[in-house]
Amino acid sequence: MFLQDFYRPLIGFLILAGSGSACEYSQGICGAWADGDIRIGVLSSCHSKVQRLYVRERPEKYNCTELNLISLVRTLAVVHTIETINNSSFLPGVRLGYYICDTCSDASKAIQSTEQLLAVNGTLSVQCEVLERPNVKAIIGARFSEDSLAVARLLSLYMVPQISTTSSAQTLSDRVRYPAFLRTIPSDVHQTKALVNFMKHFHWDWVGVVYGDDDYGKNALQSFLADSEAADICHAFQEVLPHYLAHNEIDKRIQEVAETIRLSEAKVVVLILKEELVSKLFKEMIRQNISRTWIASDAWSMSRNISQMEGINQVGDIFGFTFITGPNPGFKEFLQQLTLSPGSVNLYLEEYKQLGKDNGFLTEAVDISMTYGERLAVWSIARALKHLLNCSETDCPGERDFPPWKLLKELKQINFTMDNQTFYFNASGNFMNGYDLINWQPQEASGQRRFVVVGNYNLTKTEVHIKAPIIWSNPSNTVPVSMCSAICPPGTAKKLLKTSCCHNCTQCLEGTYSNETNLPNCLPCEDNTWSLKGWTSCKPKDEDYWKWDGSHAIVILTFTATGYLLLLFTLIIFLVFYGKPVMKQAGGTLCFVMMVGLALSYTSVILFIGKPNVHICRGRQILYALGFSLTVSCILVKALRTFVSFLPLHSQRQAKRFYKPPVIITCGTLIQVLICILWLIFDSPAVEGFQSDQSMIITVQCNEGSGIGFGIMLCYIALLAFVCFLMAFKGRKVPQAFNETGHIILSMLIYLFVWVCFTPVYLAKVNERYSIQAAAILVSCYGVIFCHFAPKWYMALCKKKEQLTREAYIARANNHIVSDDLIPEITMEPGFIRGSQNTINSVDTGLGSINLEFPYQTLRKRTRSKSI
Repeated sequence: MFLQDFYRPLIGFLILAGSGSACEYSQGICGAWADGDIRIGVLSSCHSKVQRLYVRERPEKYNCTELNLISLVRTLAVVHTIETINNSSFLPGVRLGYYICDTCSDASKAIQSTEQLLAVNGTLSVQCEVLERPNVKAIIGARFSEDSLAVARLLSLYMVPQISTTSSAQTLSDRVRYPAFLRTIPSDVHQTKALVNFMKHFHWDWVGVVYGDDDYGKNALQSFLADSEAADICHAFQEVLPHYLAHNEIDKRIQEVAETIRLSEAKVVVLILKEELVSKLFKEMIRQNISRTWIASDAWSMSRNISQMEGINQVGDIFGFTFITGPNPGFKEFLQQLTLSPGSVNLYLEEYKQLGKDNGFLTEAVDISMTYGERLAVWSIARALKHLLNCSETDCPGERDFPPWKLLKELKQINFTMDNQTFYFNASGNFMNGYDLINWQPQEASGQRRFVVVGNYNLTKTEVHIKAPIIWSNPSNTVPVSMCSAICPPGTAKKLLKTSCCHNCTQCLEGTYSNETNLPNCLPCEDNTWSLKGWTSCKPKDEDYWKWDGSHAIVILTFTATGYLLLLFTLIIFLVFYGKPVMKQAGGTLCFVMMVGLALSYTSVILFIGKPNVHICRGRQILYALGFSLTVSCILVKALRTFVSFLPLHSQRQAKRFYKPPVIITCGTLIQVLICILWLIFDSPAVEGFQSDQSMIITVQCNEGSGIGFGIMLCYIALLAFVCFLMAFKGRKVPQAFNETGHIILSMLIYLFVWVCFTPVYLAKVNERYSIQAAAILVSCYGVIFCHFAPKWYMALCKKKEQLTREAYIARANNHIVSDDLIPEITMEPGFIRGSQNTINSVDTGLGSINLEFPYQTLRKRTRSKSI
């Protein structure tokens, strides 16, 4: 529907312009031609402008002025390539011809020239039929996007293939509106990306833009604005110039734009303009002595006219992206000779010769490498023709008067290699060659600029690669700065103002940092780190734990070492007196087991000191739990021994069956082992750190995991201790020669008192709970040592030898337990064997079996009178 709406008035216009069924045009519209079997049309801007176009009132003939040498050279490149193909055997039996029409850099004139190219026998049919066999089968051009957009509509109506070598407007990639348009270059969507990537490479985020009011300028501007916004590049100004050079206010607008550039703080300016407009603007820059960094669009990035302007070195640095260039064999010699093939006519070349330039002038005035696109365009048509005409090595038998749409179909399918590069039209009708980055480097001797390729832009990777040194125009040869605001150094963050490029730099607050330039926000410090205002990094917080060189740790270690020494001292005494009555009375082997348990408990205290880890956190509680459970289990055996031995006879017989010391010790310890295993499985101790909000110190300590597991572990030891206390308290009245109830009661009271006091303090003093626990363990261990082992030291070291014999122990026992004639005297059993099992009426004192020949009634009477 859209195409119908567009083409209906266009066809109507052509009908009205003609006389009835056809329009006749002057042969002077096209200024160069050569006959051939298949003709190619060329739309060239050989002249820069049309005279008096802005006051045109009647459909008069266009008068074009100002011969454009760049367009002329591009046109001659097409002629040279066609003649090269004709002189070869690439299309055997087929001669290519051409018609070259001037657009005069004006879209209306371009439409007139296109109509002339499509005319058959000088007329363009606009009646019911579409044009099947026009005068030309393909058209190369136009140079400017404004002109190409105008004629592409008309050519797409007849599906005549149009190949442009310079029109880069993104709109031309639309396959719906311009299905017949192709080009040997990428679209502007890639050029603007290249410009933006180049600016980002040098950190230019504050730039100005000057563009033309034609379709090329507007489309390129919109693409550039979108890409630059995505890259956080801001625009200090956007100025527009009329693309028509004969505009009556062109000079006034040039001065206004120059004043805007002078007043702006942006040091980089993008010029999306035609060559002629750039030339006028630079003349004003030179007059006002304004220097900037200029970034050229492809329309003038290789302009020899501008590079040779007087005073061009005063305007500053100039960069531009140009389409990938390449060789054109024999073209330089062609320009130097300017000799056409017989039968050819070229009025534009004749006009140039009237300028009186020497033969080598064109090769010096124009960079002929930029004509690579024209070479590619002609060869693309030739390769499509070769396939369409079914050419062999000797003949091309196909129909030569074919409709253009068939050639268009073949063009879209070509894929060929030239100069080690592969070329084809993609789905949008574009070649994907990329761009070269050009630096206009000054030549001091001539006062002109030379084009130096210093990098390239890869369309696939979308990145600019600088591969050669860049010469800057400032005395220090450094990269100029073009930023709305200064770069925010590390330790600060950007606070945006009106635009994303203008900002203030604010210092990072405490607890935050920035380690890069221009960060939008300061980064928060990670856990366990801290920072002050304006810092570029966070420092680890000082770790507070129970250090080895701390005063509290030294005290604890001293008492622990003393405990080890006391255990060692006890061990030595017991080894020296091993087998003696004093050791037997202390419990014999049971004492060695107790010492092992105490040693484990002391070891657990050492693990409370130093930086904790998960293994230490688990190990210290487990060592204490198992060690002290083992110790208390041994004490429980002692308490039960005395308690059971002085029970009534019938109760004693029953209790004696359950009195098995190894089983009691093993079971008492294994229950604690099971508790610890379950604790470790479900919620084991781990390392934790905590601090206050403003503190720069983190306290590293163990988290006991499950409070229930920790509590059950401690409560189990307390339960064992309480049972020991009860057993000892029940048997406190038995003869002192046979029990240690007083020692057991005192040691268990010490333990219970310490841990009852420990619990509330442990819960209240979070930072000191582990020093409190270590102290509680030490006090408990010392209570056992001094209550159970210290008396044995005294007995072993201070008693006389004769007081340590069995006979002495038996005598003391008789003195203690015989109060009247009702209780017989204790005697040694005949055949007594050391270490034999107790009889049912005996007490294991470690000395052997001391037979107590108590009558049951007498024992009951005694126990009633002296019971609790």
